[in-house]
Amino acid sequence: MATTTQLTNPSVTIGAVDLSDQCTSATLTVGYDSLETTAFGSTGRSFTKGLQSVEVTLTMFLSYDTAEVEATLEDIVGDGTTTLVILPASGAAAATNPEYTITNAMLASFTPINGSVGELSTVEVTFTGGTFARAT
Repeated sequence: MATTTQLTNPSVTIGAVDLSDQCTSATLTVGYDSLETTAFGSTGRSFTKGLQSVEVTLTMFLSYDTAEVEATLEDIVGDGTTTLVILPASGAAAATNPEYTITNAMLASFTPINGSVGELSTVEVTFTGGTFARAT
């Protein structure tokens, strides 16, 4: 039987700062680079697992208080040693709430001012690289 899961209260921590209350969207893509192992005489292409591949895209409200979005991102932009922890729901890691820890992620750039009259300011940031671990 198919099930549907809706993210209603995910947990997003960047460094040691919990920004869950400022995050409106989270996408975590994990996998491995494909390394071709096709040899002479093969009748089709074959591949093996290479290095881990990680990308995290977050959409957040641009809050400017201490230990909020802008201050946190400003502190880590250009730093390739950022740790992110993401869970589908708040609470402890479990089989139904896996915790993904991404270490040594890179935030290459971000837009510290992004808004229009009458709208809430938001920013979309993408972290790349590093390694991931899944805990339940």
